[in-house]
Amino acid sequence: MIVRSVFDRTLFVLGRAACVAAPAGLVIWLMANIAVGGGSLLSRCAAFLDPAARAMGLDGVILIAFILGFPANEIVLPIVLMAYLGQGSLQETASLAQMKALLIANGWTWETAVCMVIFSLMHWPCSTTLLTIRRETGSWKWTALAAAIPTAAGIVCCTAFTAAARLLF
Repeated sequence: MIVRSVFDRTLFVLGRAACVAAPAGLVIWLMANIAVGGGSLLSRCAAFLDPAARAMGLDGVILIAFILGFPANEIVLPIVLMAYLGQGSLQETASLAQMKALLIANGWTWETAVCMVIFSLMHWPCSTTLLTIRRETGSWKWTALAAAIPTAAGIVCCTAFTAAARLLF
């Protein structure tokens, strides 16, 4: 049973992750390194998404990081840091104090942090999970619903929290 599970599930998920992660890494690198009109394509997309993101208590950088993090949700925060630092590659901060200073310097408040947590918990699953849902249900409809329902809930919860926080504080 264990051997069958490894072959049927684990290797399938790892194979799908490799097929999705490599092209996604290339897209992220290209967006961070292609300059358009004085800024990177990544910063332009973030600026475009900023008004919608602000309504959710986030900013455009955070929202584009979630979109680009679709292949693997664990790269969302490194993409945010890369965009804030204006560097063309994923970065790691040396300490939590440095990360805190960077986030505060880029306009993070307690509301931003709470909305980041809410949206992290309630947005679409990663691409590998959605491919597994598609494989197991045999339906693109259920796969789309598995992405749309939590994302809609995350948007509504973030927007409602932001509205309440702005009203009360």
